[in-house]
Amino acid sequence: MKVVELLDQASEPLISYELIPPKRGGSIQEVMEVVEELMPFDPPFIDVTSHSATVEYVESGDGTWRRRVKRKRPGTLGLCAAIQSRFGVPTVPHLLCHGFTREETEDALIELNYLGVHNVMALRGDDNGYDKPLPSGRSRNEYAIDLVEQIVDMNEGRYLEELMDPAQADFCIGVAGYPEKHFRAPNLTWDILNLKRKVDAGAHYVTTQMFFDNEAFFNFEQKCRDVGIGVPIIPGIKILTKKRHLQMLPSRFHLKIPEALAAEVEAAKPEHVADIGIEWARKQCLELMEAGVPSVHFYIMQRADYVTRVVKPIHEMA
Repeated sequence: MKVVELLDQASEPLISYELIPPKRGGSIQEVMEVVEELMPFDPPFIDVTSHSATVEYVESGDGTWRRRVKRKRPGTLGLCAAIQSRFGVPTVPHLLCHGFTREETEDALIELNYLGVHNVMALRGDDNGYDKPLPSGRSRNEYAIDLVEQIVDMNEGRYLEELMDPAQADFCIGVAGYPEKHFRAPNLTWDILNLKRKVDAGAHYVTTQMFFDNEAFFNFEQKCRDVGIGVPIIPGIKILTKKRHLQMLPSRFHLKIPEALAAEVEAAKPEHVADIGIEWARKQCLELMEAGVPSVHFYIMQRADYVTRVVKPIHEMA
């Protein structure tokens, strides 16, 4: 089932989750165990992140360093298909512009269509310092709007080359929004207008970057509605569980930590930080749901125990 159909049919706000594939050589069982822990809470859909190749330098043993290009976390498509098959939960694979040609993207979309995975998240992707060479005769999507347009084309039966009687794909397309603006955007208004272009190009819903201040989301949501963005907007939540998150999360994701949360975490013993983060996320979630958001989306990555402590009491109240 498509994400927008799940949102439309729900009688109350949903709670969805986002996972990360295991590292190359890791076991799929690790991820399946995380999904198993989530199943008592009826996950409506599960996102699975994607990762392009990166450059790393490996010591050769003779005092020199060797440059190596590799994808540390392949397997997004297979993992999505496995989760859907085993648990019957719709999955949302992330598709990236950065690091993939349009031809590779088309092949991935064809495979997803065959597998019955009909939701995708269209993202530009992070600049990881590796600019993949573009082979002769290949092309790339520079921005997320280009990727959205490619997926829309396939939904309408248009492929990169002219085909005889091509079949139409059937994808629900999500895109990212940034309550505190994308770090490359000059201001929030500019960023929201750019988001509107993605929606106008054919995106069906928006999932936001993580945030810790609900007022930032409510302000963002209202500004989106003011410029004519009418699709569902799903807030993204991360549970702060370590003191180092106070520096790491703002640096990596370009967000702000509210003063009250930062002060409480800073004053706490390390073993109590997760309890503080869980309670903060629980209050965030309840306030967002009371405000009528269609869903709350948790970035949980590789473990479910923290989020289940947030979701269990909310699930029991329903």
